[in-house]
Amino acid sequence: MQPFDLETLPQHLAAIARRRRFALSFAALHVCAHKDYAMKNLFSPDNAVMLLIDHQRGTIKLATSTPYEEIVRNTRALARTAIESDMPLVLTSSQEDHFQGLLLDDIQHIAPQAYENRIKRPGVVDCWMYEPFKQAVLATGRKKIIMAGLTNDVCIVYPAISAVEDGFEVQVVADAGGSPTQMADQTSLDRMAKHGVTITTTNQLLAELATDWASPRGAAIQTILYEENLKHLVEA
Repeated sequence: MQPFDLETLPQHLAAIARRRRFALSFAALHVCAHKDYAMKNLFSPDNAVMLLIDHQRGTIKLATSTPYEEIVRNTRALARTAIESDMPLVLTSSQEDHFQGLLLDDIQHIAPQAYENRIKRPGVVDCWMYEPFKQAVLATGRKKIIMAGLTNDVCIVYPAISAVEDGFEVQVVADAGGSPTQMADQTSLDRMAKHGVTITTTNQLLAELATDWASPRGAAIQTILYEENLKHLVEA
C-alpha cells in the first residue's frame, strides 16, 4: 500500500466518508424496501361507510364556526367520493318540515338515490338511537364509519360516541360541519376524541381513501379533491 501524500490526505478521507455514507444509505433503503412501514388499519372505500348527517338548508346557518362555502365544498367532496368510489352512503335529516328544511341541493344532485332513500328522523337528536338509521348502517356490513354533519356540537357528537361504544371505528370529518361558536365546536371535537373518535379533515380523509394518486381510484379521488377544494386555492 502506497502512503498517502499529506497534501491529498483530506481528499482521500472525504472519499472514504462518502463511500461509507452511501453504504449506510443503501442499507437503509434496503431495510425500508423489505419492511412494511405503512399505516395499519386504513379506511378505504372497500371497508368504510359514509354517513352525512343533517346537512340541511336551515341547519347550515347555525354552523358559523366554519365558513358556509367551506362546509358546502367539503360536503360535496365527501358525497362525490362515496358515489364515485362505490362506497355505501347513508343520508339522514331531522325535522325537514321545521326550520332545518331539506338537505342541501348539492347532495340531492350528487347522490339522488341516496337522497331518495334518506332517513327522515322525526326529532331524535342522536341518529344512532333512531332504529331505521342504525339498521341502514348495519345493513352495509361495514365496521368503519365516516361521519360528517351539522352541527358538530349537537348532531354529530352523540352518534359518533354511540357508534364507538357499539364497537365501530369512527372518523368525524370536522371541516364538513361546524357549530354555532368556536368554543362549542372545539368542545364537541375534544369530547369525541376522548371517547375514541378519530377527528379528521376532508383533505386528510380523501388522501387516506385514495392511498395512491396514481391508481385509477386514487386519480379519481384526486380529481374530486382538486375540483372541490384545491382549485379555488390554486387559482386565487
